[in-house]
Amino acid sequence: MGWDYLSFRFWIGTWIAIILLILVAIDASALVCYITRFTEENFATLIAFIFIYKAVENVLAIGKKYPINNTGVTDFQPNCSCSVNDSILISHRELANSTSVDQTLCLELGGILSNGCFTPPYASDVFLMSILLFLGTFLISVYLKDFKNALFFSSKVRQFISDFAVIIAIMAMTLLDLTSGIATPKLEVPHEFKPTMPNRGWIIPPFNHNPLYTVFVAIPPALLGTILIFMDQQITSVIINRKEYKLKKGCGYHLDLFILSILIEICSLMGLPWFVAATVLSINHVNSLKIESECAAPGDKPQFLGVREQRVTHILIFLSIGLSVFLTPMLGHIPMPVLFGVFLYMGVASLKGLQFFDRILIMFMPNKYQPDYMFLRQVPIKKVHLFTIIQTACLICLWVIKSFSQTSILFPLMLVVMIGIRKALECIFTKRELKILDDVMPEMSRRYQMDNAEVGIRTKIAKFFLGPKLTKEKEYIKCVQVINDT
Repeated sequence: MGWDYLSFRFWIGTWIAIILLILVAIDASALVCYITRFTEENFATLIAFIFIYKAVENVLAIGKKYPINNTGVTDFQPNCSCSVNDSILISHRELANSTSVDQTLCLELGGILSNGCFTPPYASDVFLMSILLFLGTFLISVYLKDFKNALFFSSKVRQFISDFAVIIAIMAMTLLDLTSGIATPKLEVPHEFKPTMPNRGWIIPPFNHNPLYTVFVAIPPALLGTILIFMDQQITSVIINRKEYKLKKGCGYHLDLFILSILIEICSLMGLPWFVAATVLSINHVNSLKIESECAAPGDKPQFLGVREQRVTHILIFLSIGLSVFLTPMLGHIPMPVLFGVFLYMGVASLKGLQFFDRILIMFMPNKYQPDYMFLRQVPIKKVHLFTIIQTACLICLWVIKSFSQTSILFPLMLVVMIGIRKALECIFTKRELKILDDVMPEMSRRYQMDNAEVGIRTKIAKFFLGPKLTKEKEYIKCVQVINDT
């Protein structure tokens, strides 16, 4: 329509910020009570699948840009030449250039092309190396993340390696790429701190020759953007504030939304991407701050104690992102397949702990191999599978709507429809079944009660035999031996 996009986007962002402020003022965050596990896990699984799918898709795209030799031919003739009469060659000297022969002109003049002209460009080493870097980054991250449960080194060393698993994987694979000397695609970063488009400044003009009525035309797309941002923020907050994480500090749904509206206005004014709560990043951040018991009997898994609730890591994360503009010469050496491996790891890691994903896996397990989940004890297995199938169908609908440009604009509305579908499930399932399948408390509270009861019994027996203080690992092992003997 001849409008300046960034100026029109500025008014969309401004309306989004205004609507979000109104939602904060009218206590709209209270609507999160309708966002249950059914909706939040559908959204979280969708985002995780996008990370996984895009990581694999981008690696395969490297194979299209740098094709491999799948013909089995090794005797290539890379030079392309044109055989023509000497009289024609005198008038068309460009045909004598063996590096850039005009093949069309050669054929029009009755010339003959050499076999080297029909040799497709192969770069098999690039794609093979990209796959090695991609899988190597993912596997190293997965293995080192679980290194805290290994039998080697002290607990502090294991914990340090586990905390920096992804960083170690990136550095190791980047070093491998540098030593190999293969020209794999690298991260493209600007070398100057300035706006990406050379024809604009730091601040977006409100109109920039756009008609005045674009201010009001921006309202409908702003409403769709508000729904998407509100749902993304609230669903992420609900996931992070689950009771299973044992958070002690209060949640700030209104404060988060208020700050988000201010950030969106600033980003719209400067032409930056809108800031939202990245679900996968938030889940991985919480998982990285989990506290587990250090004292456990040999062979026993550490007990989950809670989460380190602080603001230091958030501040350092975003300070590091801001300072990264001064590290562009270093970041330019990181291969893109390494970053795709990180995306794959983040997508897979965020699936861990989702009941929806666990129920999908249960559908392919024989009964005797199914884990002892509490919802399997209290809900018939057919009802569990039915609930999973409905949730999977909703996930597929979200994926299809998101994938096509003609329907993707309806994606925000579909997130609201998910809440309505969950409400309609009350006609199929009983309230007790939905309470067990769609709420975190029944299983977690029962399991914690069982664990705490077992720990309490062991503690009483240990105090009876060895006294109230058990500080050393040898004393704990001795305690276990006494209990087993008893």
